Amino acid sequence: MSGPTTELIPELRTPVADAGTGYVKTGTAVSRVDGRDKVTGAARYAAEFQADDLLHGVVVNSTITKGRIISFDTSAALAQPGVVEVITYLNRPKMRSFDLFYKDMTAPGGAPFRPLYDEQVVSNGQPVALVVADTFEAARHAAALVTVRYAEEPHETGLLNYLSRPHKPKGLKAGYTPPPDEKGHAEQAWQDADCKIDAEYYSGVEHHNPMELFASTVLRAADGHLTIYDKTQSSQNSRWYVSRVFGLSKSEVTVRNPYVGGAFGAGLRPQYQLPLVVMAALKLQRSVRVVMTRQQMFTFGHRPETWQRVKLAASRDGVLQAIAHDATAETSRFEDYVEAVVNWSGQLYACENIRLGYQLVDLDQFSPMDMRAPGAAHGVHALEVAMDELSYQVGMDPLAFRLKNYAESNPVDDLPYSTKELRACYAQGAERFGWSRRPLAPRSRKEGTEWVGWGMATGIWDAMQMFARASAVLHADGRLVVSSAATDIGTGTYTVMATIAAEEMGLPLEHVAFQLGDSTLPVAPIEGGSSHVATVGSAVQGACEKLKKTLFKLARQLPDSPFPKARFADVEFVEGRVRLRREQETGIALTALLPAAEMAKVEEKYLLLPNMLQQRKYTRAVHSAVFCEVRVDEEFGTVRVTRVVSAVAAGRIINTKTAASQVSGAVVWGISQALHEETQMDHALGRFMNHSLGEYHVAVNADIHDIDVIFVQEDDRIVSRLGAKGVGEIGIVGVAAAISNAIYHATGKRVRSTPMTPDKVMQD
Repeated sequence: MSGPTTELIPELRTPVADAGTGYVKTGTAVSRVDGRDKVTGAARYAAEFQADDLLHGVVVNSTITKGRIISFDTSAALAQPGVVEVITYLNRPKMRSFDLFYKDMTAPGGAPFRPLYDEQVVSNGQPVALVVADTFEAARHAAALVTVRYAEEPHETGLLNYLSRPHKPKGLKAGYTPPPDEKGHAEQAWQDADCKIDAEYYSGVEHHNPMELFASTVLRAADGHLTIYDKTQSSQNSRWYVSRVFGLSKSEVTVRNPYVGGAFGAGLRPQYQLPLVVMAALKLQRSVRVVMTRQQMFTFGHRPETWQRVKLAASRDGVLQAIAHDATAETSRFEDYVEAVVNWSGQLYACENIRLGYQLVDLDQFSPMDMRAPGAAHGVHALEVAMDELSYQVGMDPLAFRLKNYAESNPVDDLPYSTKELRACYAQGAERFGWSRRPLAPRSRKEGTEWVGWGMATGIWDAMQMFARASAVLHADGRLVVSSAATDIGTGTYTVMATIAAEEMGLPLEHVAFQLGDSTLPVAPIEGGSSHVATVGSAVQGACEKLKKTLFKLARQLPDSPFPKARFADVEFVEGRVRLRREQETGIALTALLPAAEMAKVEEKYLLLPNMLQQRKYTRAVHSAVFCEVRVDEEFGTVRVTRVVSAVAAGRIINTKTAASQVSGAVVWGISQALHEETQMDHALGRFMNHSLGEYHVAVNADIHDIDVIFVQEDDRIVSRLGAKGVGEIGIVGVAAAISNAIYHATGKRVRSTPMTPDKVMQD
């Protein structure tokens, strides 16, 4: 099935701005065009699409961590009213046998997990069966009646138990860059320095827990075509995976994800409910839905448990002499999941001696996966807490210490930055926060029973651009439909892309529809890494620019053309018209142009390819400065984060409202990472135990107070033709470190692991 790109796909609800929104500019605050659909329930998610013959599947998960399945007893389950089938590796449809077919577009090196492929159990909670019934309730009840006998084998879980056997990672993962070679002689410089620190840092496992549960609904057509509504950050990645695993042609599968209720990286890879629901649809030749429970959301990837050691050294006047940063993280037995944990320590501060190391320990756990700012969220945390500690040794204000060692170019390779307004982030953030009034000494201020502390940290993240296609179609009535197989995980993609197109074409926002979330649309990258605006947004602008040139040619060809001798550079598209720049009364309305040319619509497509020859000459990054205030009650160990100022330099900001929302939301998560979030495992069982939102602690409204977001002016035409970078990841980086540093300033106690729970804060 090949879907249309010139018209709105009728099965998708494509939101548009309310009537009267009018002409809007990029760089202003624009409300979400999909906001009304979301608050009224018109937006439909993966588990909300219906079919008359829809069946429901419920997953049965393994109760052991390592071993093999000996037998199943499904008789009690199959005897239940409404139960249609129990699918296991013994009776599943045919699947491909080679590992290569199971590799999605973001898979790390190794052999991907293959659900219901054979009798092997490789992690606790992996799916071992799927019960399919007429109703969800019947399937859930029957799933509890399936009995599985195992031959259990000894397992190894818990990173800290096996730090003595790390290995060098394969590193075969899209977007991953291994640590650079050593610069100078870090160990010798550290030994010779006047001021130095050597500290270990630990961050526990975190789980994503987006509000929307992972779900897939397969609607099977009479001709056997499968339309899959999937919770994913890329419809095309899910289609690629399904087609390859089951040997289906591109024309036999369409994947859609018009709305995604949060993902934060959990949707980068297809999760196991997707192949299971396709198995059921193929085997039973019916429409099927599979929805994970909240507990099952803890049975696949997570932010990896990570141990780090940072050694910093400086002269007595505060000049950095050495940076040595080592990290060891967990991975599964079957894949080498990798992320850039230590690389940031080679980019942030000027230093002549830098050594960075990264290793993995393979455990009997499911492969970790990307979570918002993967690697940076805990890698930069360790560096920034260490920088704070060293600043006290040299007797400098933490901000002054960072400015003293400000890097004007990338320290490890001396490449210039495409743009870097970090100084302005420091200055504007400090001014807004009132940093100049901060006393240097810890334990300087107490109000009631609480010690008050101020801390700060730097943030950094990659400014990435990938490749994408976009289609732009102008209809004779003045409606513009722009399409790309992009994804909106709640970040405002619908709104930002429509705004870019509307401004480029000079149309009111309510006349523009941006269509996404369908695998048949023009190719787009997976929505991740804060690259969607720089990538898809640039493709949208490129398609609209081509469309304008085509429309201008049509206008020149009219018998009574207002532009008989004009060049394209002489005209502009403003307020629904194409007109001469110097004679603004001379022009023609777009709604008159196509009828005059006897055309119902005009379409142009654009392929955005990054200019790698130019981009490779620069280090491309977004930066931030985070300032925070905490209040600590030492008797109870409680920490309240009462103020946060986050100053961000992320290129041109296309929509200040949605961008500020992303950063403030990331700050909330940073507070949660710092003080609350950790998944606890019973290593005797090899199982995560606090697998619910009742026991997995996250920040709630009472934990959040004043958050102030500043966007520092920046325009980066190296990263993208829009001048934009990305704001999704940068908002969380540095937040937990700023909180840790503020706790030290308040109490004089240095907490080097996250989360910083009351028991750690109370320790002497």
